Amino acid sequence: MFEQTKQYINGQWVESHSNETIDVINPATEQAFGKIAKGNAQDVEDAVNAADSVYLEFRNTTVEYRKNLLNDIVKEYENRKEDLVKAMTLELGTPVTASENVHYEMGLSHFKAARDALDHLNFRERRGNNVVIKEAIGVSGLITPWNFPTNQTALKLAGAFAAGSTVVLKPSEETPFAAIILAEIFDKVGVPAGVFNLVNGDGMGVGNPISENEKN
Repeated sequence: MFEQTKQYINGQWVESHSNETIDVINPATEQAFGKIAKGNAQDVEDAVNAADSVYLEFRNTTVEYRKNLLNDIVKEYENRKEDLVKAMTLELGTPVTASENVHYEMGLSHFKAARDALDHLNFRERRGNNVVIKEAIGVSGLITPWNFPTNQTALKLAGAFAAGSTVVLKPSEETPFAAIILAEIFDKVGVPAGVFNLVNGDGMGVGNPISENEKN
């Protein structure tokens, strides 16, 4: 039984402000195999405030720092391959071969691509008499669908980390465990507290507050 009824906010697994939970169903068997928190607006507010409190500091980190961070994420992602494949096989109901050769690899490719892009991206350049500066402007509120858990989340998260943006993520409540493992990966490699925040729940309780929050 997979179970994570806490939210990952400000570098810690914390109790949700909601006492409700959501059963996660394996589509292949139509049986519950896991349980997550059914978060609410207060969980979102806590996560956004955590991300907002450190976004200037993270934005001002060096490109080299963010590249090293992404490289550490790549290594730990590879270490967690077995866990990611198992989670996606259960939550998506896909064959193991699809989880391993498609979904797992998609996520890995995005973290590698973002890491490698930092070798040639220019965040500050002169154009004629002007200087163009590219920088994160606030918290990224991310809501991802069920069908490609690591592809969708990694695509958004890798780019955000490369750019120096802090994040609040709501994965699909139908396929949340790949994102939960990503949170464990980020925690293991030392992504600074507040830079990444994970709030599980449904669209009404979590998705809407993320979309409506003016700090996102």
